[in-house]
Amino acid sequence: MPSHRHHPFGAVPPAPASGSGAPALARGSGLRREGRGWSHGPVTASDTHRTIEAVWRIEAARLIAGLAGLVRDVGLAEELAQDALVAALEQWPESGVPRNPGAWLMTVSKRRAIDLIRRNERLQRNLVELGHRIDLEDELPEIDEIEDDLLRLVFTACHPALSMEARVALTLRVLGGLTTDEIARAFLVSEPTVAQRVVRAKRTLADKGIPFEVPQGAELAGRLSSVLEVIYLIFNEGYSATAGDDWMRPALCDDALRLGRVLAGLMPKEPEVHGLVALMEIQASRSAARVGPSGEPILLLEQNRARWDRLLIGRGLAALDLAESLSGAPGPYALQAAIAACHARAVNPDDTDWERIASLYESLARLSRSPVVELNRAVALSMAYGPAAGLELLDQIVDEPSLKGYHLLPSVRGDLLVKLGRTEEARAEFERAAGLTRNSRERVLLEDRAAACRPSTA
Repeated sequence: MPSHRHHPFGAVPPAPASGSGAPALARGSGLRREGRGWSHGPVTASDTHRTIEAVWRIEAARLIAGLAGLVRDVGLAEELAQDALVAALEQWPESGVPRNPGAWLMTVSKRRAIDLIRRNERLQRNLVELGHRIDLEDELPEIDEIEDDLLRLVFTACHPALSMEARVALTLRVLGGLTTDEIARAFLVSEPTVAQRVVRAKRTLADKGIPFEVPQGAELAGRLSSVLEVIYLIFNEGYSATAGDDWMRPALCDDALRLGRVLAGLMPKEPEVHGLVALMEIQASRSAARVGPSGEPILLLEQNRARWDRLLIGRGLAALDLAESLSGAPGPYALQAAIAACHARAVNPDDTDWERIASLYESLARLSRSPVVELNRAVALSMAYGPAAGLELLDQIVDEPSLKGYHLLPSVRGDLLVKLGRTEEARAEFERAAGLTRNSRERVLLEDRAAACRPSTA
């Protein structure tokens, strides 16, 4: 079960996504999909590097997956892919961008992999294993034929043997195509820190002999849970940033949603995969309404719902229907998506079915007795049955050690106390919440709410 960072009066965090599954970086690059290849308009020397960056972001995951399937080493696969990228940077400005740049990168990198295998005695044993998979002299397979390797890469990058920080960094690096600098800026850590996480992750995979495979049988559920947790953590960090000056980081949400859509295509029979995609699609639909003109946060009940993206809501509801059709007992992501759907279906806040939301949170709590889930259930109870009902549940978890530094606990408590007319207590709670949050936008919001609780001096 992921560690949720729900915001008061909202099921779980999220953000913008393009209508297509392609990353935003591809837009404006001069490239467009045509069948199995890419076509493009004239590419000048001045924008070739931008085009290469777009191609890399789009094709990196499949490229590294195909190479990892060949050499059985994620770290080596990324190095070979980077070699091909360097070759593109050297050659394309002179020769022009090939019609199918992804296939070009795959061909160059696989030829280098084969040369390495031939030269390196330590890898000679792989030739026997690979003999039935690829004739070294034959035409190399198309990039679109490596979905199985891509799925293996997903499970390898998110392996539980790695720390969560390492899983996130490696996933964004090899599956999201992000540079260490981009990952560092997204999570407000130093570039050397991210680089160390990636290096250590690849070393751990190699040292522990982690197999490049999709787990089977009883192991699949636990491993899939780790994959979903990584994708959702990336999405949440983009939807409601834990620190910094921005309330949202949309690029992270786009990357997470794209990874979720890819995973849903690779594992179409897994209900929780569709549940997570549904949750992210619906939450992402609110992005334009969550931030004011100056970047200030706008809470769910105060948002202009006309600005919610109906296309994303429709996609999310369809994914939720699919998740529910594949499983008689919905899992945690499908339950959260159902909560988000209650908000999405309400034309205005007064139409929200809070009793159903409270019931869904109760079902979620039965799956995982998480204090954060109970915090959100308290909000739902307060909206369905009055603030006293919510405060009663909240007071049962107020001393939970895991919530000691969690700013949303005093924030929610302050809101309920305001509704009960206990404004002086509420002010203290909002001030405590403001002192706990590391996000400057959220701090200002909480300080303003605390100020509103002070007695009038008039």
